[in-house]
Amino acid sequence: MIKMYTTSWCPDCHAAKRALNTKGLAYEEINIEEDPQAAEYVMSVNGGRRSVPTLVSGDVAHSLSGFRPQKLDAFLAEAGL
Repeated sequence: MIKMYTTSWCPDCHAAKRALNTKGLAYEEINIEEDPQAAEYVMSVNGGRRSVPTLVSGDVAHSLSGFRPQKLDAFLAEAGL
């Protein structure tokens, strides 16, 4: 299962969700504005930045900030999805 760390206002988050839905891939959305521990986690894997969307699968975590389909494809390939 992919975990997607988001905010409600993030256009890149909306684009990433649309792309995952188009690919038929399930994900769990976690809003870092509502979950302080999730915000801390996102900062820990992104050099102190609250960079969203951040996608996680297993040991693989990628920020897709500045969303492009190529970034999603690279994450999916590295995660083996």
